[in-house]
Amino acid sequence: MAAAFNALLLFGVAIYILYEAYQRFRTPGDVQTTGMLVVATIGLIINLISMRLLSSGKDSSLNIKGAYLEVWSDMLGSLGVIVAAVLIRFTGWVWVDTLVAAGIGLWVLPRTWVLLKESLNVLLEGTPEGLALDEVERAMRAVAGVTGVHDLHVWVLTSGKNSLTAHVVHAADAAPADVIEKLKILVADRFQVFHTTIQCERVACEHRADGCNFVDPRPARRDGPEDREPIINRSP
Repeated sequence: MAAAFNALLLFGVAIYILYEAYQRFRTPGDVQTTGMLVVATIGLIINLISMRLLSSGKDSSLNIKGAYLEVWSDMLGSLGVIVAAVLIRFTGWVWVDTLVAAGIGLWVLPRTWVLLKESLNVLLEGTPEGLALDEVERAMRAVAGVTGVHDLHVWVLTSGKNSLTAHVVHAADAAPADVIEKLKILVADRFQVFHTTIQCERVACEHRADGCNFVDPRPARRDGPEDREPIINRSP
């Protein structure tokens, strides 16, 4: 949620910068080049330090990636402001300020969209980017001892952490523990999914009369058979 909020905030900032650039294009104003240079230089130094601190974790966390992107856009803005201030000071081209502002806004928008899309995919528990469920199912069916796969779900928990659950029908002569171990190794090595929950079945639960919801075989409690609780996704 923090990454999504950061992306929305950056969207707002980029749109505001573009709006201000448009306003200055319509009505150019005086530009204080000395103040621009001092503030932009200080900002550039701080941004370079921040980028150095954040660069190591930007590929493993959406939150750090969002912060890194924000600092990167700030650094780019500082560089643009320094260049604009120098040009305006020596040439008097006030329109350069507007051009730099528009460039910063247009540079930030597409990168912010990527961050927002990735964070929303996590919040909506979507399928990991670049992973096809059909391909995962085919690979699992090809494992020795597996005769069928159903109720397959793969979703993103957070950056770099994907989860998988599935029901697997195994052959009569296959040991369920061995099948599960082979499948876990397969999805980890081939699809980088390390959080797996696999249920083995001799007969697909979807073909049973009671489906995948099995009734607790234990005796009913004293308060009556109507109080029995169903056990969900329990292997027969």
